[in-house]
Amino acid sequence: MNQSKRIAIIGAGYAGLSAAVELTRAGLDVTVFEASRVMGGRARVVEKDGYRLDNGQHILLGAYTETLKLLRFLKVNPKRLLSLPFVLHVPGRLTLRAANLPAPFHLAVALLRSKELTWADRFAALRLIRFLKKCDYTLNADYPVSELLDRTRQTPLLRELMWNQLCVAALNTPPEQASAQVFAHVLRDSVGASATASEMLIPRVDLTELLPVQAGIYLGMNGTVIHTACPIKRVREENGVFALEGDPAGTSRYSHVIVATAPYHVSSLLGDFAELTYLRGQIDALVHEPITTVYLAYDEHLSLPEPMIQISGSIVQWLFDKGQSTGEKGLLAGVISASGPHTELSREEIALQAHQAVEALFPRLKAPRWSQVITERRATFACRPGIIRPLPITPVKNLFLAGDYVDSPYPATIEAAVCAGLNAARQVLRTTGEDPKPA
Repeated sequence: MNQSKRIAIIGAGYAGLSAAVELTRAGLDVTVFEASRVMGGRARVVEKDGYRLDNGQHILLGAYTETLKLLRFLKVNPKRLLSLPFVLHVPGRLTLRAANLPAPFHLAVALLRSKELTWADRFAALRLIRFLKKCDYTLNADYPVSELLDRTRQTPLLRELMWNQLCVAALNTPPEQASAQVFAHVLRDSVGASATASEMLIPRVDLTELLPVQAGIYLGMNGTVIHTACPIKRVREENGVFALEGDPAGTSRYSHVIVATAPYHVSSLLGDFAELTYLRGQIDALVHEPITTVYLAYDEHLSLPEPMIQISGSIVQWLFDKGQSTGEKGLLAGVISASGPHTELSREEIALQAHQAVEALFPRLKAPRWSQVITERRATFACRPGIIRPLPITPVKNLFLAGDYVDSPYPATIEAAVCAGLNAARQVLRTTGEDPKPA
């Protein structure tokens, strides 16, 4: 291990742990600090009434190349992800399932096979994809997703059941406010790419078990220390090195620091650096959107027609059957993305409306025997047109940022977090003269 440099990583979410693995692989001396007792950041497990629940229901895509590469490196069993072809299933209204064919035939066949789509719907979907391909998925100017749908004359059915829902699911921002450019990137690397890239990967284990636990094992076996339940309050520079207020080893100093916390913690951490005034203002200007996950536990016989379905006419947008993914029979997870009228509802009202959405699928269904509502009020940044996101490199030498909000072609996703962590780590390696190890 190279002892000449010491790197501190603040935050053990997917970004911080990705950075830690990359730097540990390169033989550097790394210490990770996490305020919570549980690793994973905003993609972690919480325990409630004997259940181990994710604080938000996430899926991965086949296009998540860096995340999947990291999982392979950590020797995570591929069976921990339920792999499904791209499918949109809205009971009674739409079924769209990608074929196992090269792009664009996988999507074209899906459009042809769908019994609910008219020819006007099919031509409209192809018109949008052709428009984006013609400009190589790079728009002349950014504008709302709703305007992109207007320009390409999307039908009401496609807007309601396909594009609007994909936009909210991916960008966690309503289509009237969401960035068409970022949405174009998402479509390019998912439904616009190969059938493999558009595959939906649903974790069969909780999100802490999926990557953070495996990363923790690797890091521990290779000499990296992880301090959990250890909030860092301030980063200070002293004679060209960094000191951390809250570090259990109070006299420790670090040559490099990666701040891999949620964006709303950055200003307080870096408040002592006058040269970061503009950067702090830029980060503080980010607007945040919530994600609510509603867990409903029913009798074990209850099973959805697909592991993941879309709901129409409800505040719940997506419904996941945990019995088909994690084996927890009768447990459903409903997802409500972005802000809306539901933000004014109580937890009891949200749970009731979620149950009513399930009851519409299973008439005379008894009330769930247990429910839980988890809301991350600042789950992601609002991915709006022309948004300015900070770079991983800061004006302070050897101080870097990592997180799903850092400059990227993608919205705030697990893949964006992993890419940001790897990017920050590689910036550190450039300053130390170390070469990244091949995956």
